[in-house]
Amino acid sequence: MRVGIVTREWPPDTYGGAGVHVEHLVEQLRTMAQVDVQCFGQARTDATAHQVPTDLAAANGALQTLGVDLAMTAAMSDVDIVHSHTWYANLAGHLIHLMQDVPHVITAHSLEPLRPWKQEQLGGGYRVSSWIEQEAYAQADAIIAVSHGMAADVLQAYPFIDPEHVHVVHNGINTQSFTPDPDIDVLEALDIDPHRPYVLFVGRITRQKGVNLLLAAAEHFAPQLQLVLCASSPDTPQMGEEVRAGVARLRQLRGEDSVVWIQEQVGRRELVQLYSRALAFACPSIYEPLGIVNLEAMACATAVVASAVGGIPEVVVDGVTGLLVPYDAQDTGAFAASFAESVNVLAADPQRAATMGATGRQRAIDHFDWHAIAEQTMAVYAAAIATASAGRS
Repeated sequence: MRVGIVTREWPPDTYGGAGVHVEHLVEQLRTMAQVDVQCFGQARTDATAHQVPTDLAAANGALQTLGVDLAMTAAMSDVDIVHSHTWYANLAGHLIHLMQDVPHVITAHSLEPLRPWKQEQLGGGYRVSSWIEQEAYAQADAIIAVSHGMAADVLQAYPFIDPEHVHVVHNGINTQSFTPDPDIDVLEALDIDPHRPYVLFVGRITRQKGVNLLLAAAEHFAPQLQLVLCASSPDTPQMGEEVRAGVARLRQLRGEDSVVWIQEQVGRRELVQLYSRALAFACPSIYEPLGIVNLEAMACATAVVASAVGGIPEVVVDGVTGLLVPYDAQDTGAFAASFAESVNVLAADPQRAATMGATGRQRAIDHFDWHAIAEQTMAVYAAAIATASAGRS
């Protein structure tokens, strides 16, 4: 089988959960099939990359995406199936489906109707991205949802989709790469006191990730706790300034050393040590189809405190591998207070946090192995190809 993968993110330009998913999925798929990866950006040795056409360099981001999608469509040939990831590549997947008469599979990492804040970033382009996604989903041969919660969201957002076309295949984690690191050299290099307990956040600065809610919660953290904020790539300058103001307020209230803000993207080794040495990992997302960062933290034997939204409860077992906090969009102040309370529960009982972390690592090993996830994905491919072949005969 020859598989075509179309994606915005591909190493080294991996900035979100979708990119992590594609990287590790393809690594396993390449042990089972021929895989042609088309991506955005600079030239790669293991994928065909496409830059924004020069005459679209100043255009809206959605139009730039259309230009890259057309280039990916033209570059991919002779595949048996095409698999697209996120709206950035959904149009390319749909066009390849039409041009080559092959099945199109979509992995639902997020949904545009559930991310209205994207209009801040894309302006009118948000209506374009929403149109692309809706059309691609309407015509797709199969849709892979990364959680049961995401599958429900797909059917609610797009009720015209046949539920039989939606398959749940969870995100995975490489527990050999993400494994506890007892060293402290990374912490010292980042000016983090290795002897002071800290709560870690890792993610982009976007409304979805709830960074400002975490900063509000951190105002009520136990006095001994430090917040390590590994947050970069704001969707808009305004969002970046909002986080900057929140960090300044937190330092004013709790002291200059109450928060360490790492504003550049760190490498995997650095990230693993940050996870491993944290008292707890914080995931205050207001929308999260699954949350690979929670799996990464669990694989590093770290307890998780997370919002109980989307697919997170399918990963984090409340009271066992971490603590879940109900999210209410109508009362974000109460959510921040409850989040701080849950963090402080673990701060008062570090042994409980350590036990949750150890249990979380075992859960990651037992339930979220990438090889098994690739096999499930291959089964979706085979069924889609068989159905398409039957329809032609």
